[in-house]
Amino acid sequence: MNIHHLELFYFVAKFEGITAAVRKMPYGIQQPAVSGQILQLEEKLGIKLFNRRPFALTPAGEELYDYIYPFFSGLGDLEEKLRGEEGRHLRLAATASALRNHLPDCLETLKKKEPKLKLSLREVAPSDVHGLVTSQQVDVAIGVIGGKMSEGLKSEPLLKIPTVLWVPAKSKAKSWKELLEKDPYSKTGLIGKEALIGLPPNEILQQLFQKEFDRHEINWPVSVEVNSTDVVRDFVVRGFGIGIG
Repeated sequence: MNIHHLELFYFVAKFEGITAAVRKMPYGIQQPAVSGQILQLEEKLGIKLFNRRPFALTPAGEELYDYIYPFFSGLGDLEEKLRGEEGRHLRLAATASALRNHLPDCLETLKKKEPKLKLSLREVAPSDVHGLVTSQQVDVAIGVIGGKMSEGLKSEPLLKIPTVLWVPAKSKAKSWKELLEKDPYSKTGLIGKEALIGLPPNEILQQLFQKEFDRHEINWPVSVEVNSTDVVRDFVVRGFGIGIG
């Protein structure tokens, strides 16, 4: 395989499209040239690596990207590594809430101790945290832990944040039990009185809530699904229902 073709594919996969890759690559190359060389790579391998519109890696493309990512993503730090300075670059991934509310103070303290430290911060969904560390795309990831860690990883608790149900300011409810009523289709079950605003089912926080709902025999499916707890809170303020957080 042509190593340059692999590098072009790396950038196309990283930036999710040929047009974006041409715009963001560290060196100049025309879009037709990239398209042509990617086609050569696909012909050489005998497989399709990604769908063009909308952009999406095929299973084979995902496997190839995961395989070449550690090499090409590390080229930018090669000079530092050869000089023995790789320990001064920290690649960190965290959820939007952690990046905004918790990390700035911690990183400010760290920078005072290590003024030459280079930081690469990446905002990610909670469900992506483990995968980024195991694939060595980041050095450290901060997020919600729910259950066992993946093999080869270790965790260190930083802080404990209680789970809550967000209610509109005008709500008179004093406890979560006041947000529920008897389920007419169950002898012992309960249902929510209002719509529930939550996260996708693969998100750890949503899974933690669902586990507790099941334990208390609460049937309260998500009516409004959003992608972050910040958006959950915004929708609660606007009166769409009760939100998890």
